[in-house]
Amino acid sequence: MTSLVPDSPDSAAALWHSAFYQFVVLDDPDAVVLQLRSLTHALLGSVLVAEEGINGVLAGTAADLDAFEAALTADPRFCSMAFKRSACTTPPFGRLKIHRKSEIVFMGVPGVDAVRPTGISVSPHAWRELIAAEDVVVIDNRNSFEYRLGRFNNAVDPLVANFRDFPKYIEANAPAWQAAGKRVAMYCTGGIRCEKTSAWMHDMGIEIYQLEGGILNYFQTMPDAEKDWQGECFVFDNRIALDTRLNETGTTLEDVYDGEPDGAWRLQRARRLDQSGS
Repeated sequence: MTSLVPDSPDSAAALWHSAFYQFVVLDDPDAVVLQLRSLTHALLGSVLVAEEGINGVLAGTAADLDAFEAALTADPRFCSMAFKRSACTTPPFGRLKIHRKSEIVFMGVPGVDAVRPTGISVSPHAWRELIAAEDVVVIDNRNSFEYRLGRFNNAVDPLVANFRDFPKYIEANAPAWQAAGKRVAMYCTGGIRCEKTSAWMHDMGIEIYQLEGGILNYFQTMPDAEKDWQGECFVFDNRIALDTRLNETGTTLEDVYDGEPDGAWRLQRARRLDQSGS
């Protein structure tokens, strides 16, 4: 799997990927959809909007992303929005989709309030020390195929095929962790799944540590992230996978899905979406 380094990432025409989300109460999500559509005419990607906030991934030139991010954070509701940016070799998206949804990340548990802060946010530098501690269980809050492609040292694979299956894993194992006096640390790609999960676990009386900004923020912050990370990080766009320097790798969808129980379906779906320009 050969690393692909973007050509002239500092040039005006270079393409960049930006990932962002924020849990915030939105009284009129439909109005936010219209607002986002007015700000993204020069970009491609996908943004989900719900009463609990927004979750998006967009691609464009640095100037166009700068303009979008400045306009979005000028809105007081999104002034604390964090953006994780990486250079692209392959265009990540073929079109722009901004949709109203019931949730910005579907967990399969009704009534979870992720707007209020609940988990203990851990900076990338503190995360390195945390996951090396003997009393910590490190949980990968992603699908198993993502875990197998790459994961943090000492991380546990919950063996789930979909985020909606994750709560069952927690319910089955949390009593043993608590009985053993274990602390629970959790990570995901960009942080959003962990925030939703930590809100639910907090209501169950479980204290949870979560990596601030997820894997992408860890790679962005830590120049020696490879000390704590094995393999690559899967991303849900046409780039497929990134290394710890946020460079696109030569990994293919076949590499990712080969041997998966639902691999044929996932591969067919990914190809269909790619052909439709999604």
